[in-house]
Amino acid sequence: MKITLNRINDEYLFECKNSIGNSILLDNISQAKETKGVSPMESLLMAVAGCSGIDMVSIMKKQRQTLTHFSAEVEGERVQKDEAKPFKTITVKFFLEGKIDPKKALKAAELSFEKYCSVSKTLEPNVTVSYAVFVNGEKVGI
Repeated sequence: MKITLNRINDEYLFECKNSIGNSILLDNISQAKETKGVSPMESLLMAVAGCSGIDMVSIMKKQRQTLTHFSAEVEGERVQKDEAKPFKTITVKFFLEGKIDPKKALKAAELSFEKYCSVSKTLEPNVTVSYAVFVNGEKVGI
């Protein structure tokens, strides 16, 4: 796996491309007056959401659950550590709608974070990642 990063303006805007040419824009949101990309730390939260989202949808399909809507919200809490501000905790909330067994949805999230999600596994043990699952507007209990 390899990406390339190229600076595309006179400030902090970078384009990151994967090996087949798909790209995202990264920017320094704390310095730029007008940002055109996401911060690297925001992209990390996006990566957690995307990785676990792919897992969840894949597992739910195998469980023959009918998803009519899938979304997630991810929040990260940062702490000062020397000159850096790494994440201390990340919380993911999944919102699913459709003909779904809530226990199966919860199991899918559990499998993602405990077994499959390479992004959250990469963050262990330095970052505590937690999750909540909502099915058709109701929180599924752990």
